[in-house]
Amino acid sequence: MTEQSQVPSSIATLAGGCFWCLEAVFTELKGVKLVTSGYSGGSVEHPSYKAVCTGDTGHAEVVQIVFDPAVISYATLLQVFFTIHDPTTLNRQGEDIGSQYRSAIFFHDDEQQQLAAAEIQKQAVEWDDPVVTELVPLAVFYPAEDYHQQYFSMHGHEPYCSLVVAPKVAKFKQRFASRLR
Repeated sequence: MTEQSQVPSSIATLAGGCFWCLEAVFTELKGVKLVTSGYSGGSVEHPSYKAVCTGDTGHAEVVQIVFDPAVISYATLLQVFFTIHDPTTLNRQGEDIGSQYRSAIFFHDDEQQQLAAAEIQKQAVEWDDPVVTELVPLAVFYPAEDYHQQYFSMHGHEPYCSLVVAPKVAKFKQRFASRLR
């Protein structure tokens, strides 16, 4: 067993619009070991991107974050999460519209539920409009297709990445500079 495998890890699952945006940000944080784009919160087993985009499966685009709690806390991940998306728009982030783009925190245990509920209450004071972020237990996570993984790092030059993802990454890097790898 290597030293790194002995380091305890925790998992967070978050939905805040397009998973390309979330993955691009969380990958840059110290203490984050792995970020996987995928789907949660729906009723269809092993959904495809095409099916999720119809809005008929009930899934949200999510990222599942494996992190080292000795380096970065779940509470800090939530602070970053609320900085990089608008938690007041129901089933929408910018021009991305549909339930698959909803704001949601899929908690893994009671502690995450309590921390997330507290952060949602804190955020409610910060925003002019009501926070609509769902707080639900994680039932199942389905990884997205391989071509969605590390999308921004491989396709940052594409128009969507340049116009939507890059500004979120820049905002995050400015606000959380001390937390960058």
